[in-house]
Amino acid sequence: MASHRKPRPGGTSGAGLRTPALATAALTSMAVFSQTAEAAPRTDHAKPSLEEVEKKVDDLYRQAESATEKYNAAKERTGRQRGRVDALRDELARRTERLNKAREELGSFAAAQYRTGAAAPGTATFLLANDPQDYFDQSQLMNRLTSREKRAVDAYIGEQAATMKERRQASDSLRTLDASQRDLRTAKATVQRKLASARELLATLTAQEKARLAAIEREKQQEAARRAAELAKQQAARQQADSSSSTASASGSAGSTASSSYDTKAEKALAFARAQLGKPYVWGATGPDSYDCSGLTQAAWKAAGVTLPRTTYDQVGAGTTVSLADARPGDLIFFYDDISHVGVYIGNGMMIHAPKPGAYVREESIYYGGESIIHSVVRPG
Repeated sequence: MASHRKPRPGGTSGAGLRTPALATAALTSMAVFSQTAEAAPRTDHAKPSLEEVEKKVDDLYRQAESATEKYNAAKERTGRQRGRVDALRDELARRTERLNKAREELGSFAAAQYRTGAAAPGTATFLLANDPQDYFDQSQLMNRLTSREKRAVDAYIGEQAATMKERRQASDSLRTLDASQRDLRTAKATVQRKLASARELLATLTAQEKARLAAIEREKQQEAARRAAELAKQQAARQQADSSSSTASASGSAGSTASSSYDTKAEKALAFARAQLGKPYVWGATGPDSYDCSGLTQAAWKAAGVTLPRTTYDQVGAGTTVSLADARPGDLIFFYDDISHVGVYIGNGMMIHAPKPGAYVREESIYYGGESIIHSVVRPG
């Protein structure tokens, strides 16, 4: 995935990236957890705590979503390769037809010359040879051919060489297609396996544990909403300061025009995204009845007349990276180091996204998993 990553801006208040302080805190937490685990090891038969179950389920869903994006990439690659193979087959059929016509024309010339005695019997023989060029190089034969016949011979040689090249390309493309289809099946099986594991793990919880898990989730959502509200205040203050310091210069007018154009498109994208609220997340889905995360963002911006690539790995490069503080409605918010999730920013620290398997398209704080998982913000176009 490294080839798809874009350089991250520096600083601690950039595009929602991990800061040194956060990284230090995370390492400290891991060290404390490791020491605690070593001090009180669990037996193989001990039941995992609710927090461990929650983390495991979240990890499985995350892995499933990451596998979904890999599935999307493999599916897209397979589709392109299948189109390439079909095009090569069509071209090969056309070339074969032209080759047969050229052979028939040369056969007619050879037969006519043989009847008049104008050519040696070998003229007909070369039509059956595996390498006709050996015969064409013989000056005695070439001298007996007319200009029209020589052009026919040249055309025959050219078509034969091109046909052989197309056959090799078709064979190579078929092998690549087979490999892509194997990748597709592997990615699909991985998604299904991760989802099944998550469902099995959740099924082991008691009613009391499920209630407690729901309470933990509510607390996380409340904290995410609080962080979103803080961001909304920061962005409002920044916008007010920018508005106060703006001038009526020509460059400012041009910038205002570009900003207005983007806002118009963003409104259309957000209107589409809002219309999808409540539809289920389905891995690999691009609508209209269900979506995965990148399928939703692609469809939303398509409604605004902007074509985005299919996967999160490619969408992160389809625009301009901006800081989180500068995020505007319509921008794409990417998550996790492997860039496996994306949502459409709607302002005030909130977004519309297709969260994960088993969930529905919904509005949610961009801090739903904490600030550390925010990878970057990209403005399409």
